[in-house]
Amino acid sequence: MRIFSGIKPSGDPTLGNYSGGFRQYAATQEMGDAYFCIVDLHAITVEYDPADLHERTLDLFAMLVATGLDPDRSTVFAQSHVTAHAEASWLLSAVTSYGQLGRMTQFKEKGSRQDFVSAALFNYPILMSGDILLYQADIVPIGDDQRQHLELARDVAERFNTRFGEVFTVPEGVYPEVGARIMDLQDPLGKMGKTGSSEQGTVRLLDAPDAIRRKFRTAVTDSGREVRRGPDKPGISNLIDIMSVATGTTPDAVEAEYGDAGYGAFKQAVGEAVVALLEPVQQRYAELRGDDGELLRLLGQGAEKARAASAPTLERMYEAMGFARLR
Repeated sequence: MRIFSGIKPSGDPTLGNYSGGFRQYAATQEMGDAYFCIVDLHAITVEYDPADLHERTLDLFAMLVATGLDPDRSTVFAQSHVTAHAEASWLLSAVTSYGQLGRMTQFKEKGSRQDFVSAALFNYPILMSGDILLYQADIVPIGDDQRQHLELARDVAERFNTRFGEVFTVPEGVYPEVGARIMDLQDPLGKMGKTGSSEQGTVRLLDAPDAIRRKFRTAVTDSGREVRRGPDKPGISNLIDIMSVATGTTPDAVEAEYGDAGYGAFKQAVGEAVVALLEPVQQRYAELRGDDGELLRLLGQGAEKARAASAPTLERMYEAMGFARLR
């Protein structure tokens, strides 16, 4: 089985990224031939600082390893180190419709916040499709917010296969049963993201323990005092999901243990569980980030493996589309 997923090196990784992405990566690498990509080409679709991109790429690689990816077991690499991604994006643009790109929710949301809307922001879902399809991925572990992009990749693969012959595996998404979308602690109707969510409501993976505890103490809850899930309790439902992710127990088990504890005691318990979850991650990250040379060596190792894995698919794309190839 082939597995692929990618994450962009922008913003500080949050508990939402861990819940919807990182922990899935570590789990799914046990299921087959796994490829995990730092999609740095996606990071230039909006205004950015070049020096910051360099540092965040290394930061993210260190965090991926700290949260459980094994570079010897999985292929972990930077997108810009494998030129097949840019080439595949251009080829796939021939089978992607303008209308599909215009309907992308993230393009509409991000574009509305920009004075300058780049063509890259409009086109990057094609690049994302190429990221996935190059590796003939069977499954793609992603967060709930990426469903639309994966559906586009599936549509593009099917259209290419229909027009040019069977080249691509049509991938399936794998979403966490719990914690696919962690919400802002101050606005439980809004997603906890690297950007766009409130500072006090966003738990970052490198937050100090006391900062984490404080954010959970001040988390917005709902009417009543019973710790249970429900459509009328978005705040508590979010905290139950977070507790489930942090402790590895089911939401039902969390409700059974804390149902009558009251909101204050429960919020404190969730904060402590998240601190315990992130302590070894933060320690491992600090160790890795202290040796940039080793990080670059490991990225190079991953890039070499990714080039070898993606090259056959890219060549099949060129041949299927009728290009005269040099032998």
